[in-house]
This record gives sequence, structure tokens and C-alpha cells, in this order.
Amino acid sequence: MKKIFVLLYILIFMAGNASFADGDLWDNFGDQNVYGQQPVTDEDFEKALESKKGKKKRDKNIPKGEEFRQSNETDSINQMPETLPVVCVSAPIKLSEDAVLPVGHYQAKGELKNGTPVIKLYQSKDLMAEIPAVETNDDFNEPEVNFIKMIDAGNDNQVKFIFGSMDFNAYAVMDIAPEGYIHPQR
Repeated sequence: MKKIFVLLYILIFMAGNASFADGDLWDNFGDQNVYGQQPVTDEDFEKALESKKGKKKRDKNIPKGEEFRQSNETDSINQMPETLPVVCVSAPIKLSEDAVLPVGHYQAKGELKNGTPVIKLYQSKDLMAEIPAVETNDDFNEPEVNFIKMIDAGNDNQVKFIFGSMDFNAYAVMDIAPEGYIHPQR
């Protein structure tokens, strides 16, 4: 019983002693002009609302004078930095009678040259191969928009490159270089 009275006395003493909270933000609790702000009258508030009603907020991403007819999704896709998809070439590919694409990892970029799709394979900034392709509407059931893969073409001597981008989808069937084929010196 004595402990309860002692605790009750300490609690009352602590709550009643305002010097512990001296100088903090609670000193001005309830005062609206704490930080030098003046109260806004209803008339001022209505004037501010009326001045904002007539103005439309302009999208700053649209250049002045140009018409804009793209959806939000297309705009966000177009603003993304271009990243080239990477393909792992796991067998040497015969590009021509005197050129072979060696095994390695290549970044792929698709372009239309004279209306014909071409798949360009790069290592770093160096163009390693330009592969003529066949344009198709097939997306090859790929979940991504930009992709390239090297898949089996159905026989042992060929592979198929499938490519997809925002511009077009294409494929190219290429011969595998025969074993022991020596890459000619350039």
C-alpha cells in the first residue's frame, strides 16, 4: 500500500511540474501565430481558388507548339534509355565463305536497311556481324519487348536467331561453322 502512495505522489509531482517541458514546441500549443503566420480570411481563400480555377497545368515534357498524341505508357517507354539485349553465341556461326562469328556474348541492335531488317551484333562498340533477317509478326512468346536469343533451328547444322524490338520482330537462320573451320585472318 505504501508503494502505491509513493508511485502516485511521484506521478502527481511529475505531471504538475511544468519546468520539465519549458522551452519546447508545446509552450505555444493553441496559438495560431506561432511562426509569424497570419490567419487567412474566407475572402482571401476564395480569391486564391478563383485564380487557380482558370489555369490549366501544362506538362513541361511537351515542347511548345507541338501536338501531343501519345499515351502515358508510350511516353514512359520512349524516355527509357536504350539498353541493347545480349545473346550468348555458343557455337561458331558461318557468316560467309570467309567469315565466322566466334563464340561469345554480343549485344544486338536491329535496323531496317532498304526495308530489310538487319540484326547487328556488337562487342563493346565494335560491329562484329550484320545478319540479314526476315521480318515477322510473331513475338516468339517472349515476355520482354527487346530480346534476342539463339535457338535450335531444327537440324544439327543450323541455328535460329530470334529478335524483337519496338520497331520490328525478326528471325535469321544461320549455318554453324564446321568443326575445325579456321577463322580467316583479317
